[in-house]
Amino acid sequence: MRKLLAFAVVLGSLVAAAPASAAVFFHSPSGNIRCVIQRTELVRCDITHRNWSPPPKPPSCEFDWGNTLEVLLHGRGRFGCVSDAVDAGRKLPYGESIRRGRFRCRSRRSGMRCVNLRNGHGFALSRERARRF
Repeated sequence: MRKLLAFAVVLGSLVAAAPASAAVFFHSPSGNIRCVIQRTELVRCDITHRNWSPPPKPPSCEFDWGNTLEVLLHGRGRFGCVSDAVDAGRKLPYGESIRRGRFRCRSRRSGMRCVNLRNGHGFALSRERARRF
């Protein structure tokens, strides 16, 4: 029993030591766009309703395609092949931004714009269009 208790204490301290800012979840005021910034990996946004068509689904994608944009540590913004959905998180009001590590997302009435600040690559996402840069 003592060993189990000691293990639980060590495990609890490891969980508590994890950085609270490792991932942050947020959504547009309309709720149509949900995003996550994982400061050491990527920014990803999912859109529920869109008036544009994504590029053709690549044969290598076994999961959902067309409603997710992401930007990683290196490279341009791209469509993501995903098997899950981003949690809603907190509302990011229009005109405000969130920054974690090298990534920043800004909520605008015209949509969500997310950028890797080190290389300037990212994406802009709205009901009307998806632009990767």
